[in-house]
Amino acid sequence: MDRATGGKRMSDMTSHDDAAARGTPFATKTLMPLMNTPFAPGTHLQAIESMAPGAQRDIAQAEYFYFSGQPEQALATAAPYLSSQDIAARLSACLICAYANLPLGQAHEAKALLDQMNAILTKAGEHSPQLGAASAFVSAAAAVLLHLPLPQELPDTDALLPLLPRGLRTFALYVQAHLLYLKGEYAISAGIVEATLLMGATDYPIPTIYLRLVAVMDYMSLKDVEKAREHLLAAWELARPDDLIEAFGEHHGLLGGMLESVIKPEWPDDFRRIIDITYRFSAGWRRVHNPVTGDEVADDLTTTEFATAMLAARGWTNQEIADHLDVSINTVKRHLAHAMDKLGVTSRKELQRYMLR
Repeated sequence: MDRATGGKRMSDMTSHDDAAARGTPFATKTLMPLMNTPFAPGTHLQAIESMAPGAQRDIAQAEYFYFSGQPEQALATAAPYLSSQDIAARLSACLICAYANLPLGQAHEAKALLDQMNAILTKAGEHSPQLGAASAFVSAAAAVLLHLPLPQELPDTDALLPLLPRGLRTFALYVQAHLLYLKGEYAISAGIVEATLLMGATDYPIPTIYLRLVAVMDYMSLKDVEKAREHLLAAWELARPDDLIEAFGEHHGLLGGMLESVIKPEWPDDFRRIIDITYRFSAGWRRVHNPVTGDEVADDLTTTEFATAMLAARGWTNQEIADHLDVSINTVKRHLAHAMDKLGVTSRKELQRYMLR
């Protein structure tokens, strides 16, 4: 039995691709249904229980487990759908299980599931434009969040977005904004976030949390700390009632020390839980990302050392870092010295090689 794939061999999980892509009606209701559902903060359980029993409710429950930092439960709940004839449910299970495997130290299984998503993508458009859009959505989300190259078969975003339901379209815009961030187009990325939020994205808690976190990334890159703080607090206010803390742990290294500056002083217990997610998730993330891209993202720094080094590599002075993190300059110097010593570098410029973009 393979715990990472619900007892199914990877060959079994791909054996029905051709038949399923040709013959199974596309069911939007089972494509990341919790992400695609508007619900008031604190009412995720009611939202899940209102769904039809079976694939839709099970996938939604797996989503909740994942987004609340419970990867073991997410994997156990979603894995039975990895060979489902309902392609939307299978795509959802692939995405959930791929990411749940990362903090569980199962990078090989995560990579195999990414490959399965891309295999479905190559055939999906032949079945229907909607299925092609669904498959492209899942594949793009998986690639961009891992900072991997986009699949060659991915359709143009302008053609993809109108075919997605509103909640998934909102998350797809997060993916697009994240991609622009990786290209260094911070102002354009932030503009997409702000426009999406103005158009009603806040009805959908999960996509909105991710949107606001990429805005934090953008504004920290633009050194607009107050705007970054506003978005972080808005995301946190939305996440807390349902304990949707996974995204904060995933994005820690990109948030420019904002978790240390804003969350740690007021919510120290939650901060510790987030950092635990960060350590587990980032270890698996690097095991997939580094071999594929050839990057050398640092794997032996503490989260505080990494945040300090990221800011230093981006040109922040010791005083600016100290003010931002509310620590002394000597503390900043100590963190930087430890980081440089561990990485074997002697200058801030050299730090860039080991940092996230």
